[in-house]
Amino acid sequence: MKLVKRQRMLIFLAFSLLLSGCAGQGDDAGDAAGTRFFRMDTDISITAYGRNAEEALTDAQSKVAELEKFWSVTDENSDIYAINHSQGSPVNVSEETEKILSFALDMAKQTDGALEPTIYPALTAWGFTTGENRIPDKSKLEEILKNVGYGNVHLSGNEVTLPDGMELDLGAVGKGFAADEVSKVLKQAGVISALLDLGGNIQLIGTKPDGTDWKIGLRDPFGESYMGVLSISDRAVVTSGNYERFFIGEDGKQYGHILDPATGYPAENGLASVTVVAEEGKLCDALSTSLFVMGQEKAADYWRENQNFDMILLTEKGEIYLTEGLADKFELEPDYGDVKVERITKTADRKGE
Repeated sequence: MKLVKRQRMLIFLAFSLLLSGCAGQGDDAGDAAGTRFFRMDTDISITAYGRNAEEALTDAQSKVAELEKFWSVTDENSDIYAINHSQGSPVNVSEETEKILSFALDMAKQTDGALEPTIYPALTAWGFTTGENRIPDKSKLEEILKNVGYGNVHLSGNEVTLPDGMELDLGAVGKGFAADEVSKVLKQAGVISALLDLGGNIQLIGTKPDGTDWKIGLRDPFGESYMGVLSISDRAVVTSGNYERFFIGEDGKQYGHILDPATGYPAENGLASVTVVAEEGKLCDALSTSLFVMGQEKAADYWRENQNFDMILLTEKGEIYLTEGLADKFELEPDYGDVKVERITKTADRKGE
């Protein structure tokens, strides 16, 4: 099997910070500081402006390291490892793990299982957790799915009970949750403007130092360029798509890493990517995955029912559908001027979707 990984230049996955225009910051922006490091199995970069920015970045890096120790699937000293190897016995976890697990279970319920924190064994069967990709035997996958189901996870305070044979993985919400926590650290230290990039999960504090919106490029999943630009401030922006991590099977078919929990197979519903914009990174992280699993029509219905976020849906046909809140925030690049862009409105119009 051949695992395909897209090369990432300067920035990661689906997004890139367009840094032009960062000069000319106001006097109240304070000192600028930046850092790059590798944690949570991903490249992380943070650029911050404000009082004590340099010291704030040191604290931010420590926070990410702390969270990784709690949530790692492979670290034998982590909370998640202890839960996964508890053989059904209750495990006491940290406050940070209790919070993220509670959030993941709530989102799993809200999305009717499209977000599934117990899907890890199926991901392993496909080789997405090991790098040794393969098409699993159908009967084996069916057996694995018997032990997949967020409803079987019991959380009471900081005590977690997971049935023997099940495994948790908080990867679908971990980077977003970490970005939220790091943002709190930066703000408490006096940072007034910052951009955090946790492996493609973008978190923005305030505006750019000159008072204008940050410019975030929306990646063309079919090429190496950017289809358009989002002008956003003080929000999180996260994209998910099966073009990010996939392999070509012996049958010549492409298999992506976002699995449909209902089938155990990679989600196939006509979407190429889902971009979510909201106040919290954890919400963006959870929804970018679950909305991709839902597909275009169900994703639009979910937005209409909730509307605490905005989104951009890019179809495999190259069409763009975006919610009303982003209508004046997104602009196509000149080379993509002929791309179909339609607005998702609060009232369903099946012909337009």
